[in-house]
Amino acid sequence: MPIQAPHELAIADVLFPPLLLVIALAYAAALVTAQGLIRVGWHRHIALPALFEFGLTAIYAVVLATWVIPS
Repeated sequence: MPIQAPHELAIADVLFPPLLLVIALAYAAALVTAQGLIRVGWHRHIALPALFEFGLTAIYAVVLATWVIPS
């Protein structure tokens, strides 16, 4: 019998959609990645940092939503 993923996340009797958690984790991962790029000096190769961070967040969100926290 396969494990079924919850359709909502319940925190203190408040229901949250799983996509909210995915976006929060993706944004945190994008910030960590951007800070890592700043530390190694690769940030100077990025033309539009805000767009890069948004794109990184989208990539992490797709990866997390597909394999880690399926809705």
